[in-house]
Amino acid sequence: MVDLFRRSLLIATGLLAARPLLHASIAAEIDPAAPLVYPYAVPPLTYGYNANEPAIDTLTMQIHHDKHHAAYVSNLNAALKDYPDLQTRPLADLIARLSEVPDAIRTTVRNNAGGHANHTMFWQILGGKGGQPDGEVKAAIERDFGSFDRLRADFNQSALKVFGSGWAMILVDRDGRLSLAARPNQDSPWMEGKAPLFGNDLWEHAYYLKYQNRRADYVAAWWSALNWKAIAARYAAARAATLAI
Repeated sequence: MVDLFRRSLLIATGLLAARPLLHASIAAEIDPAAPLVYPYAVPPLTYGYNANEPAIDTLTMQIHHDKHHAAYVSNLNAALKDYPDLQTRPLADLIARLSEVPDAIRTTVRNNAGGHANHTMFWQILGGKGGQPDGEVKAAIERDFGSFDRLRADFNQSALKVFGSGWAMILVDRDGRLSLAARPNQDSPWMEGKAPLFGNDLWEHAYYLKYQNRRADYVAAWWSALNWKAIAARYAAARAATLAI
């Protein structure tokens, strides 16, 4: 049954004829302080599609990055094409000032700009080997959650309580304080002027090919793919008030 599901999805997305799944367009290390500007683009991964195996399978990574994220970017660029004043705003600023976006495109911008922001963060913090953080991030977690094990347990519980599609995230303020949050759909903490340090995508497209309805298994496995070096860079940027997305 799973093999038939995989084959059907391959055919439907045209990926049987695509380039080999073990490779991606590899970018250099991404600067979390670099603002995202119009026309928006899907950031290249800094690792191969297979880098998060076995937690996140290679095919899911390719479809998620190349298809789902690309759709958010395409929709956002299309929505803004007739609004040159909005095109001048970096993504974080555009999201934080949604009330200034015309009614005709506000919902489209909210959904797709949020999706672009959330996914850009998501790719940044994956591609690692999991384990536990060290340095300032470890100290902040122990200060604000008591221990890494407590943070992970609370985070997993929050992720499993998300009804339908959404995100579980750890937010960071300019003082380096951490907090746990969940957001529905593609809502982004940047809409409230809050910065995500890291977070997990709980939309079914992020895990269903491998895990089907077993979200708990996906949430548990996801930790093994975290890149704590990249998360530390985001933490340092947040402390310096330069974290862009």
